[in-house]
Amino acid sequence: MQSETTKAELPRRGSSSSPADTNGSSHGRIFSAQMSDRDYHRLSKFIHDSCGITLPPAKKTMIEGRLRKRLRALGIESFGKYCEFVFDSGGMQSEHIHMIDVVTTNKTDFFREPDHFDYLTRTALPQLMLAHMPGARKKVNIWSAACSTGEEPYTLAMVLGEFAEVCPGFDFSILATDISTEVLEKARLGIYDHDRAVPIPMVLRKKYLLKSRQKEKGLVRVTPELRNCVKFRRLNFLERDYGIEDRMDVVFCRNALIYFDRPTQERLVARFLNHMAPGGFLFVGHSESLHGMDLSVEQTATTVYRKL
Repeated sequence: MQSETTKAELPRRGSSSSPADTNGSSHGRIFSAQMSDRDYHRLSKFIHDSCGITLPPAKKTMIEGRLRKRLRALGIESFGKYCEFVFDSGGMQSEHIHMIDVVTTNKTDFFREPDHFDYLTRTALPQLMLAHMPGARKKVNIWSAACSTGEEPYTLAMVLGEFAEVCPGFDFSILATDISTEVLEKARLGIYDHDRAVPIPMVLRKKYLLKSRQKEKGLVRVTPELRNCVKFRRLNFLERDYGIEDRMDVVFCRNALIYFDRPTQERLVARFLNHMAPGGFLFVGHSESLHGMDLSVEQTATTVYRKL
């Protein structure tokens, strides 16, 4: 197997500018700080308005725990003062991205929900190829929305690379987006704990992953060739302009819609479809459904839809 030196740690992100006076706040006070219902409502409303994510009251304890990291980074000893800094003292511009990083959940794996990748190679890609003239070169545009730390788009790159080897004239591009700058930094590096690679078939691991020369660190890295197949960038689903010029033939947006209320889900899927070519395939998570939505799609498999 090839090998490549990998970094022991991913780069640590700098914190945003802290308030001028922290009053000597201690880690002990920050650890015991609790968020009032008023502050939680204020924060959750902002998150919903800015990126569409719904944070019900049941999420309050989880958000408290995650935001304590920001309190420590900023030297702020209470959630009340944090809200004052963000909303009343002009801290929103510097803190907005950090706040989004904290409240978003980024659970993903290589080859997660593997039947989707089977359907892609056995059904979706052959149908897309048949829609074009025999012998014509076809480039398939694929969008991994809510890509998190990169396991999904790199899985797609492996699958598509294998398909290209047996399908003359096939080419592809992969756009991977996420709202969190933190996970995008990790995705671009393509460095993972060895255990994260276990779901990848061994033949693909040997072909597309590099081992660290420092074996005790237990790290692997996606090969440069595979990393170059994926273009990563930040995107908020509520932005007016997604900045996507090419029509997408395949969109993977899995396990992201569950964080939005039903009207927002329908509105977002309609926007995804506007960026898709007719006959394109949309894959959603197994806990998600487009049933009852007024959308121009037909269901072709479990949680797989085709644009009409």
